[in-house]
Amino acid sequence: MKEWKKNPVSVELIRKLNEQYGVDYITASLLARRGAVEPETVQYFLETDVSYLHNPFLFDEMENFVERVLQARDEGEKVCVFGDRDVDGITSTVLLVQELRSMGIETLWRLPEGDEPYGLTKDGIQAFADQDVTLAITVDCGISNIEEVAFARQLGMDVLVTDHHLAGDIIPAAEAVIDPKLEGCGYPFAHLAGCGVVAKCIWALRFACSNFYREELILLHACPGSTIPGNETVIIEAVRMKNLVAEDRLIEEIVPGVLEIHQSRMIRFLDCGLPILALDVEVEQKLLRRAFGAGIDIHMADLRNQFEKVLPQMVGKSLFSLMRISKSIRYTRTASELDLLISLFTAYVLRSVPSLSVEYEKILDLVAMGTIGDLMPMVDENRIMVRSGMKIMTEGVRKELLALMTMQNLVGKKLSTSDIGWQLTPVINASGRLGKPQVAAHMFLAEDMRQCEEYAGELMRLNRERQKQGDDSWERLLPKAKSSHGDFDGKFLMVEDPTVSRGLTGIMASRLLRQFNVPSMVIAHVDADRVTGSIRSPQHFNVRDFLSAFEDLFLDFGGHRCAGGFSMERKHLDTLRKRITSTIAELESRDDEEDEPILIDAELPADYMTPKLIALVETFEPYGEGNPPLQFLIQGATVEEIQFLNRSKGAGPGHVKLQLLFGQYRWPALYWNAADEVGTIFNTGDSVDIVFRMGRNYFRNSESIQLTVVSLKKHKTPIEDILR
Repeated sequence: MKEWKKNPVSVELIRKLNEQYGVDYITASLLARRGAVEPETVQYFLETDVSYLHNPFLFDEMENFVERVLQARDEGEKVCVFGDRDVDGITSTVLLVQELRSMGIETLWRLPEGDEPYGLTKDGIQAFADQDVTLAITVDCGISNIEEVAFARQLGMDVLVTDHHLAGDIIPAAEAVIDPKLEGCGYPFAHLAGCGVVAKCIWALRFACSNFYREELILLHACPGSTIPGNETVIIEAVRMKNLVAEDRLIEEIVPGVLEIHQSRMIRFLDCGLPILALDVEVEQKLLRRAFGAGIDIHMADLRNQFEKVLPQMVGKSLFSLMRISKSIRYTRTASELDLLISLFTAYVLRSVPSLSVEYEKILDLVAMGTIGDLMPMVDENRIMVRSGMKIMTEGVRKELLALMTMQNLVGKKLSTSDIGWQLTPVINASGRLGKPQVAAHMFLAEDMRQCEEYAGELMRLNRERQKQGDDSWERLLPKAKSSHGDFDGKFLMVEDPTVSRGLTGIMASRLLRQFNVPSMVIAHVDADRVTGSIRSPQHFNVRDFLSAFEDLFLDFGGHRCAGGFSMERKHLDTLRKRITSTIAELESRDDEEDEPILIDAELPADYMTPKLIALVETFEPYGEGNPPLQFLIQGATVEEIQFLNRSKGAGPGHVKLQLLFGQYRWPALYWNAADEVGTIFNTGDSVDIVFRMGRNYFRNSESIQLTVVSLKKHKTPIEDILR
């Protein structure tokens, strides 16, 4: 049995988080144990508003992207969108197609069908060129399509690349490349999904349609340098802004009468012809005159009236008083009143342009689906986008998704990442895995409910077919995998099967990874001359780097740290196997992941173990990579009932359903694959210690709180510990 471990955290740190962010002590302890203690990390656990998302114009080439799309709109060009066949690629395609069409741009789209290769293809480019397309935009692909982008340009077609995969040594010669993993791209968060990158582009396009686009301005604030009588210094801060991005910033402390005006760095900073904005101009002018004398003449525009129209919480308040109540400023390491002014100006713009705020949230349902489906880390701004998207799907399902969610019994349910990841994204993915991703895209782009229902029904049928094919493929691959695992000394496995669908290689590789916990490669045959493969790996193994060592054998390849794919001529298969064998032989075995302890986020006394705990659990949603579900420990719960589930199936140990008594409440709990523990480790009437997760259970229109047992031990009283 694995060790149970609760990482220690200091009382001082918990108290600091409690005081700084106004959270209760248990929330503070959970944040501390998760390592979320820095302001820029804490905000993504506690805040949900889209104003906390990073500005898309932090991408160095975002303005190039926007300008080229606006040119296409203004000149009546025809645009095409190239996407990928998985849920991330499909949602990315749908989001961008809908946005471009809403701008009045004639937009075509293409997803890989049948056995077509991943990414931009010359055949696809030629087909669109024949239809007079002059601008191609890739989503969730393109960063490795060097030759294809060059081919498009030869045909007179410009290309904009939006992707989130790791780039190779050469970058496509596109009009703009938007990829958060591209070194030097300027963007502060690398782990967006493809649909997340598209969402950034959509925000930028909407911003470009506002009056604030490309407007350069200066925000200024001055304050007394000291409250000590006789110390009349003035601190002046200013920031140069463009597209809500701070491009340059200066702070200067002025001692009146000491510095000539022409010697001031601040005066040179302000003397650039840009409009200067301040919250209370009269107050600022008074302080500037104190600093530079009565002759100073700096024209400023007053923001207060405009701010108070859309930000009623700041009526009559100075920046100094707002500093004490501002939520955003507590997430700034060295907060100043200028930081607050920047935050207020950004909030003012977002509230003034609904398409950047409340209306923008409406596209985040598909962003949530794609981000969850692509297994992106649930950290940083992914948390806000996914959480907002799940809320949209719970409270106001888009009509195109309603039929599918109804078929999956998800309508009216408070959705979790598990609901989306286990019930929605596999159905969308099934269409791509079986070579028909257009079915899912057509559902999202359908104009009436009847069409949505037809496409949703077809998706459900494809998913059932995919499940059957997956079961059949697993039976064929498992014996080969066991043999390969031995051939590679337990460090790797590589299986090839001509009967496996190319759309199932990723699923099979993931399943093998879970079974063997080593990098797992599955190869399928596309035709007599070509094969395609997928690889999935544990965290310690970098798939992209691994595949790059064999790129001379591949027709194309790409991927993330823990997942990747490739295609190659079949004649190179033996060479690939030999070279992989040589490479893997040099790797050390990794057994440490098998021995990783079960981490406990908090031990709960009986008075904390109430149904209200679910609210705390949902505060830490979304769960996923980088943020696993909260795991709690209770000691001394009584096992009142045990019910065996599915023992008749004969597929390993069955599951059990328990009723536990702890404190004032009885708790239903599921314990997977634990039937063999009944009568050996625990039994009815026993007092047990349990590590568990908490969630909602829906059955026959009834909702209840349910525990999922992670690990269980028989409870030992202190005297038993002494005598043991």
